[in-house]
Amino acid sequence: MFTSNYPHYQPGSPTLLPTPTRVGALPAYTGKGVVIAFIDAGFYPHPDLAERIIVHADASTNRIIEQREGFDSGDLSWHGQMTTFIAAGDGRTSGGLYRGIASDARLVLVKVSTPRGHIKETDILRGLRWVYDTHKRLGVQIVNISVGGDFVSHDPNHPLHKIIRKLTKAGVTVVVAAGNRSVPHLLPPASAADAITVGGLDDRNSLHSAEWVLYHHNYGDIYDNGHKPELIAPANWIASPIKPGTRIAQEARWLAPLLLEKMDEARLKALLEQGHAELGLTRQDIASANGHLHHMIQDRINTHKLIDMHHQHVDGTSVAAPIVSAVIAQMLEANNRLTPKQIRAILTATATPMPNAPAERQGAGILNAAAAVQSATILS
Repeated sequence: MFTSNYPHYQPGSPTLLPTPTRVGALPAYTGKGVVIAFIDAGFYPHPDLAERIIVHADASTNRIIEQREGFDSGDLSWHGQMTTFIAAGDGRTSGGLYRGIASDARLVLVKVSTPRGHIKETDILRGLRWVYDTHKRLGVQIVNISVGGDFVSHDPNHPLHKIIRKLTKAGVTVVVAAGNRSVPHLLPPASAADAITVGGLDDRNSLHSAEWVLYHHNYGDIYDNGHKPELIAPANWIASPIKPGTRIAQEARWLAPLLLEKMDEARLKALLEQGHAELGLTRQDIASANGHLHHMIQDRINTHKLIDMHHQHVDGTSVAAPIVSAVIAQMLEANNRLTPKQIRAILTATATPMPNAPAERQGAGILNAAAAVQSATILS
């Protein structure tokens, strides 16, 4: 039998833990009534969230275009599909299994990659300025940034530091991914003092904390003598959609069924015969199926990080940040009067310190979703 390559949280079980389960999120809260803006390379109107997209803003040039529907093919991106789905997908394509923590939140999508697909600090700044100018009109309360800048800066008046300060003062909570290089410094916007910067936890797809280790995220001191990250959240083995129309999607159609049941040689050959062209196999390859072919198929399943026909697992602080943004949406649903300062204080006060992990790398500790929302409900 072919197997997925993620750790099993129970012996003999191939189940990948859903994100709400990983962080102990309260199911009674879904981010209803809260608007999250995402700054990212591009997006995809995935069925799990398409109905809740308020607007897509193409901020790839100074001529920012608002689109209510019908994204151009150039706007489509696996990365933005991933971050939005993880935060706010409603789980319909997985039978409810891979639902986001803020599954009722509404979304504002801000594409900041250039026409050539690059992202520089000036592009992130352009997107954030647009959010600042429109946040009242669109009702934005949270901004998620899972992209990074160009150079280390200890200047409090760096343009990205300044715009995040303005957004925070305006009542918008800004969440930023710390970066994935395991170096003792951060790039703007992760180095913004007013941002909630999120590092990563590798929970090894287990609910047993003794198995958890830190992810390889960035950390370090910033210009106001503060330290980043503020806290850490799951950053590995997280379910995300396969981007439609890609080679992975094409191959997953044939490879995913191999994860469901043990097939005898005849049934395996019959399935591969049907999909040989999309898998890049010849009929001769299939006719002479042997250990080498089995190894190649398993290697593709592992390389594509397949969970099922529609999902793969992903990693990075780009993943951890939207998990925190989604919990903040739950907090604001519970108490819409919370300020960014109060949200930061609650998240850090309720975080669980990780034993035997350096304080400089974990901040206040591991995100505790339930405790954060419960604290939000009682804060006047």
